[in-house]
Amino acid sequence: MLSSNYMMIIATILPYIQIILAIILIAAILFQHSEAGAGGAFGGGDGGGLYHTRRGFEKFIFTTTIIIGVLFVVSAIVAIFIK
Repeated sequence: MLSSNYMMIIATILPYIQIILAIILIAAILFQHSEAGAGGAFGGGDGGGLYHTRRGFEKFIFTTTIIIGVLFVVSAIVAIFIK
C-alpha cells in the first residue's frame, strides 16, 4: 500500500489534475465536427445513414477525447478512494 505521505501528495494534486483534464476534455469535444449541425440537437438532423470514416486531425481529436475522458473518470475514481 502507499504510505500516508504519498496519499497526502496525491490528494493535494488531484483536484488540479481534474480541472486541467476537464478543460482539455471540453476543448476536445468542441473541436469535433458534427455532421448533424444545430438541427441535430433538436432531432432534425439528417444523418442519411452513411458511415463516416475519421481521418487525419479528426481521428486524432476523436481518440484524444476518448483518452482524456477515460483519464478523467480514473482520476474521479481515485479521488473517491483517497477520501
